[in-house]
Amino acid sequence: MSILIVGSVALDTVEAGGRTVVDALGGAAVYSSLAATRLHSDVSIVAVVGRDFPDEHLATLRSERVDTSGVEVADGLTFRWSGRYHEDMIGRDTLDTQLNAFADFQPKVSEDLADAEYVFLANIDPSLQLNVLSQVRAPKLVVADTMNFWIQGKRPEVLRLLERADVISLNDEEAWLLTGERNIHRAGRAILGMGPRRVLIKKGEHGAVMHGAGEVFSLPAVPIETVADPTGAGDAFAGGFVGCLAATGADEPAAFRRAVAYGTVLASFCVEDFSVAGLLRATPQAVRERYDHLARMTKVPEAC
Repeated sequence: MSILIVGSVALDTVEAGGRTVVDALGGAAVYSSLAATRLHSDVSIVAVVGRDFPDEHLATLRSERVDTSGVEVADGLTFRWSGRYHEDMIGRDTLDTQLNAFADFQPKVSEDLADAEYVFLANIDPSLQLNVLSQVRAPKLVVADTMNFWIQGKRPEVLRLLERADVISLNDEEAWLLTGERNIHRAGRAILGMGPRRVLIKKGEHGAVMHGAGEVFSLPAVPIETVADPTGAGDAFAGGFVGCLAATGADEPAAFRRAVAYGTVLASFCVEDFSVAGLLRATPQAVRERYDHLARMTKVPEAC
């Protein structure tokens, strides 16, 4: 089952825990694709970079079985983001954002990629996400991400996207902004009424909640004693989620619950190191061991 991921490829400068990395490989398409390839081999990305983008970064993606044929190299510089995390590793300050080539990004899905069965629309302008959906033929599952900026500035387009997506992924603050509901469960039900079949609400270090028709599934985060860099954790979660579903092709409720667990596991690898180093260490054996640990940790005993 093929996976198409459309989103950003970036060079990130991150300050966290007394350490700084400069121009590290980042971007939603990068984190989500590397997470997906831990579970599934047929993953392609559509993105744009500038002529300054290091060849070794593309080589890293290719070595991890990510098809980069859809990555356009445009004149100018690559999208750059700079941020500083607070001591609690939850809050962060954006220090600088330079869209550069990403400002004019117009995703182009080739004929080879238009038949993708699983599509993840990472956090980009909802107008572009809708445009991508007009270029793919008959995807089995569409997962979309969004953020506060788009909910506030392009709400009509976000609502149209919700009508087209099978699964929407957003955090608890974004769910509140979209619905006006502070309660995460009321927010989830409200978003279901906007169109998607399932709603993934990410809660950072507190895990995630998935709402579907007549069902709610909640899972804590994997306990991590040392968090190095939270950048990309939400994208890794989405990539693991999609990768798990594509690996089996299953569509029943249990498959989606399993996918949430794998997304949680991949996010835990992501935060353990800067940039994509944690994901690159996520071998199939390591992923399975952490999945089994999460399963044991969350198993509820029989009623007394």
